[in-house]
Amino acid sequence: MSFELREHTADVAVEATASDLSGAFAAVADGLAAAGCDAVPPTGGERFGIEVRAEGAEALLFDYLDQLIYERDVRGVLPVDNDAEVRAPEEGDGEWVLDGSARGVPLSAVDAREIKAVTYSEMSLEETADGWRAYVVFDV
Repeated sequence: MSFELREHTADVAVEATASDLSGAFAAVADGLAAAGCDAVPPTGGERFGIEVRAEGAEALLFDYLDQLIYERDVRGVLPVDNDAEVRAPEEGDGEWVLDGSARGVPLSAVDAREIKAVTYSEMSLEETADGWRAYVVFDV
């Protein structure tokens, strides 16, 4: 799994790839963390859990990233080392579910930039021959 920060007018974009959908979600979240600071400390911070539900895969990605920004603001931490497990709806249940966790590095320990919000602008989530690709633009 990997991510790259992409140039984007007045915003920052993250393009992430992984062999599976869960890895792509975690890679985008790690890209969000990288967009928020110059260097992520390798240690420090407590892990916390995240659960998100949505009616579609793109909505789940949006809500997951939005929750990470909320956690940053409320907890005063930068969510890093993200883990995510994405489950598609089962028969009769229309919700996508993400169970995940992140290590919350205190904002006082990093030189953080504010990422205001995740956007649907240009968002894409697609299965490829090599796995999954996600592209997300963040408002800075």
